[in-house]
Amino acid sequence: MKGCAVERSVNVTVVYYSSTGTIHRLAEEISETAEKQGAEVRLVRAAELAPRHAVDSRPAWAAHLRDTEDVPVASAGDVLWADAVLFGTPTRFGNVSAQLKQFIDTLGPAWSGGLLADKVYSAFTSGASTHGGMETTLVSIYNMACHFGGIIVPPGGDLNPYGTSHVLGADNAPVGDRALRAAQLQAERVVRVARALKEV
Repeated sequence: MKGCAVERSVNVTVVYYSSTGTIHRLAEEISETAEKQGAEVRLVRAAELAPRHAVDSRPAWAAHLRDTEDVPVASAGDVLWADAVLFGTPTRFGNVSAQLKQFIDTLGPAWSGGLLADKVYSAFTSGASTHGGMETTLVSIYNMACHFGGIIVPPGGDLNPYGTSHVLGADNAPVGDRALRAAQLQAERVVRVARALKEV
């Protein structure tokens, strides 16, 4: 109808690595929220690189790997398809996990062809302690997005302005309402900005 605005479809890819399930839970919440906002969503995981004996040495790690076998392994095509990409990773010494970094490194040919530019990028993470390097992990992802020519869309606000983050603590606390709400707000903002950019 004349005069009625039609919302453009937005493609969102959530690429994550999770060893015991925390990042997977946040990735699910972000994916579900993006779908509720009308986006087409692909939830994909970075391939596990750790040797089997290392995985089996931690029952929770081995169990999570089994439980998520049906989640597709990420490919460059998932990023090329997307208007917005959210990367999720646990903090590893204040930086990105090797598994997610290895996937990002495979995007070199797409980067050199200019195919990663002008997309929305955002990130989320978790760590053992409040000051355990979560912000530097998120910023390291945004550094890569700058090289892509991407448009960084952090959630802002009064939680973690760099991206959703969850503190596990000594007792490996499960993801709670505060982190889930942050994930929802981040997903909503990413979809809103990506849609606005498509309408320009």
